[in-house]
Amino acid sequence: MNAEFPAPKCNFFAHWLGKTIIRLSGWKVAGGVPNSQSMVIIAAPHTSNWDLVYLLGAAYSFRLSINWLGKSNLFVPVFGAFMSFLGGIPVDRSKRGNMVTQLAERIHASNGLSLVVPPAGTRAYTDYWKSGFYRIALEAKIPIVCGYLDYPIKEAGLGLSFYLSGDMIEDMDRIRDFYRTKTGKFPKSKSRILLREESSEEN
Repeated sequence: MNAEFPAPKCNFFAHWLGKTIIRLSGWKVAGGVPNSQSMVIIAAPHTSNWDLVYLLGAAYSFRLSINWLGKSNLFVPVFGAFMSFLGGIPVDRSKRGNMVTQLAERIHASNGLSLVVPPAGTRAYTDYWKSGFYRIALEAKIPIVCGYLDYPIKEAGLGLSFYLSGDMIEDMDRIRDFYRTKTGKFPKSKSRILLREESSEEN
């Protein structure tokens, strides 16, 4: 992972493009951007390739410049350059490394960075969310923002925002409650909202 990943600036054209994508697709945006220079934005439910399109449309509608994490195999020649231009950060899951600390340090060194993370890590159903988003926000001391795509009502938004308490179960209960009514494009692929680490918190 490259240590430098400047987010594309949300200029007039990007703002217009975002609003156009949302309008032409029949979607709407809801909520607002928290008053914080940096934040970790959860992207959920993640069940379709279309999620990225609506995510970018909503972010640019909010005039929000974002970076987002994606599987490294998406960043193939030519197309990969375009993905990076849109704020994508390739992540190679086959390599172990202290990505959380690297991202937290990069956030601290920046003038403000909004990092979008799909905790499910896949469009298919999975029993556990990956805890990277939680650990990044906790280490960087920045708020978690619940970003969502609710397909039945065609709404893309930024909802619940809060600083993590460090009590993982309590924090995750707040997140679970928020996403309880949010439905992805393929409802059966909506992953269970649970971190593996929560079991150790209970012991």
